[in-house]
Amino acid sequence: MAERLDEVRAAMSALTSALETTSDDLAMLEAVCAEAIRVVPGADMASITAIDDDGPRTAAYTDKRALEVDQAQYVAGDGPCLRAAATGRTMRLSLETASELWPGFVVQAKQFGVGSYLAAPLRVDEHLTGAINLFGFDNHGFQETDSKLLELYTTIVGFGLRTTRRYRETLALAQNLDAAMQSRAVIEQAKGILMATHKIDDSQAIERLIAHSQQTNTKLRQVAVDFVREASTPASAV
Repeated sequence: MAERLDEVRAAMSALTSALETTSDDLAMLEAVCAEAIRVVPGADMASITAIDDDGPRTAAYTDKRALEVDQAQYVAGDGPCLRAAATGRTMRLSLETASELWPGFVVQAKQFGVGSYLAAPLRVDEHLTGAINLFGFDNHGFQETDSKLLELYTTIVGFGLRTTRRYRETLALAQNLDAAMQSRAVIEQAKGILMATHKIDDSQAIERLIAHSQQTNTKLRQVAVDFVREASTPASAV
């Protein structure tokens, strides 16, 4: 058990590093799949099922065979990954015991050598909900402790992805605010130059800038930037 906990700790550390350094969504989800195999013994492949208004899809996977098995469930409209996502319960099974419940899924999975399956619900936010799916080639059916490990891992993954997305949203908001403030500053500077040069008021200055923007089909901020640049050398007016 100590060795297993060390492996889990190493997987979590690697996943944290990936979430901190990777900006690409697909790369992050692929890292989630790769580390899930390290966390749960007996797992040979992994995938992530994502569900939105367009239905379920496989967002990431470690092996194309996992993708094929996922798609068989999507076509049938049922299967352990969809059941886990819909009910919020972990699905653990040996394919030998699942034929009656999901015959189509079992046939497809066996074609790719899958003998055991484990799926835990994944809830990140309104943009990502679904399940993390593990596939074992042996007919061990996974153990109860494997279910608990995957549930723990999935909880941490959900928190990590949620935190990462919120950080990105906050960063984008800050960048947009900074850009807006810079735009306002240069527009105010251009207005000030026009007001001083032509002895006009604030509203007349902005009207001139807007008129030039419309005439040249140029964004107002760029009109202001160009005007300030030109005015800093020889005197110029819009």
